[in-house]
Amino acid sequence: MASPTSMLAEEQVYCSICLDVFTNPVSIPCGHNFCMACIGSYWKSSALIMCPMCKKTFFKQPDISINTVLREISEQFKEIKTNPVANLQKITQPDPGQSPEVSCDVCTGPQRQAVKSCLVCLTSYCEEHLKTHTSRFTKHKLIEPVQNLEDRMCKKHERLLELFCKKDQTIVCVLCTEMDHRAHYTVPVEREWTEKKALLRKTEAEVQQMIQERLKKVDDIKHTIELNKSSAQTEIEDSMQVFSDLIRAVQKAQAELVLDIEQKQRKTESWATGQIQELEQEIDVLKLRNTELEYLSHTEDHIHFLQNFPSLMSRPHTKDWSETCVYADLCVGTTRRAVLKLVETLTEEVEKLAEIGKNTFLHRYFIFKWHCFKSVDITFDPDTANPWLQLSEDGRQMRHLGSWQDLADTPERFDTVVITLSREGLSSGRHYWEVQVGEKDDWYIGVARASVNRKGRISVSTAHGYWALAMKKGQEYRVSSSPPLLLSIEPKLKRVGVYVDYEEGQVSFYDVQNKGHIYTFMDSFKEKLFPICQMIKIKMLNREAICPTHLPSF
Repeated sequence: MASPTSMLAEEQVYCSICLDVFTNPVSIPCGHNFCMACIGSYWKSSALIMCPMCKKTFFKQPDISINTVLREISEQFKEIKTNPVANLQKITQPDPGQSPEVSCDVCTGPQRQAVKSCLVCLTSYCEEHLKTHTSRFTKHKLIEPVQNLEDRMCKKHERLLELFCKKDQTIVCVLCTEMDHRAHYTVPVEREWTEKKALLRKTEAEVQQMIQERLKKVDDIKHTIELNKSSAQTEIEDSMQVFSDLIRAVQKAQAELVLDIEQKQRKTESWATGQIQELEQEIDVLKLRNTELEYLSHTEDHIHFLQNFPSLMSRPHTKDWSETCVYADLCVGTTRRAVLKLVETLTEEVEKLAEIGKNTFLHRYFIFKWHCFKSVDITFDPDTANPWLQLSEDGRQMRHLGSWQDLADTPERFDTVVITLSREGLSSGRHYWEVQVGEKDDWYIGVARASVNRKGRISVSTAHGYWALAMKKGQEYRVSSSPPLLLSIEPKLKRVGVYVDYEEGQVSFYDVQNKGHIYTFMDSFKEKLFPICQMIKIKMLNREAICPTHLPSF
């Protein structure tokens, strides 16, 4: 439900001097309104008698009187601000069965309720006294009973306020039109009331529309918050799953690494044990030979010595151990290889997540975009269009004319490549628009720097300031990277979405019909960008960011 204070325009009931709601508001001849005390103090402290707002100077201090209508509005506004709920029905929907509390001015005893007030006699009458009055004064003007009838009289001439001065925007009497408002355009108050009431209805309708727009915006923001909550919860769950998988992958890699190292260690230990056993056997044989040699060296038996000397002088059969060793660094490189393998696994997972993010962004974007963006038309700039191109009157469509047009060769115009830029440049924020390519089989769409070369042969590439997606001769799609990158896209594109985040340096293309990501450029922008198009009949619609709601990243 609309706030009751929204039914009154606050700037209409605030004094520009004290910056508060009017107290005894008065209108000065230039049409501006101030509190009586405020404008009086202002004129006393100023050397010139002038209006504080429009600075119009008066030769003498004008006569001013309280604007009763504005005073009532101001008092109502104060009541509404004090207690908006209690006063809403009182101000906007008065009870038709409740009569104003106006007493009869003629009754001498208990005063009965008045049924009419006379603007000539400035008296309110009950039903009984009204009969006497109407029988004597048939031409007096009667109205519904009101209080403060003296406020409807001119303070200066004591005549009925029945005219409205258009120039000074104030209510006057007949004598005022012969003096201070001489030669001013005046109309009956009833006519001015009718006109002002019509304007009031229009303003009321506009205010109601503003209320509905803001209520809709509140609903949109609330809906976006719910979507954000849902998206955040999904992201949390997905991130927990991803990190759980990564932790398991790390733990698995660690377990495999430990197992591999332990297996190598056991294998080395087993081999070394075998070598030790073989060495110990040879040591035993050599020790026995050493004992025999020592015994033979001490014998005095010449015959025994000579008989055994040949056999003992030959070396025992042993293995050559000079090249045998056990390396202490058998596990060097194992950890490094395991970590590199883990890095490869993590890189693959990151690439998968990035691809999933790119593919799911457009779907989320379509959910968010109507809550985050306002539609603004993008139109082509005829001063940049190649002479082979013909633009529609509204600048939203173009076609290849098939013949050269004799156009002025301005510095902004492309003279060789059949391209045109938009009128609207992008220098900040996020922007999204869609291009209907239909069945066309040769086109470029994207953005270009403001300073791109527009004369002679042009290479449409990022190196020359173009971030674009192209269809070439109906056979292949490519992006303007350097060198160009061919894309495999199925089915054929019918409608392409272009998203630009200036601060993030991002230009992305989407298949609107199939809600799929096509390609994303990441760069840095230092000058204004302009949407571009080549050789096709298209209709572009820009959607630019104003709400503080964030756009999902990808």
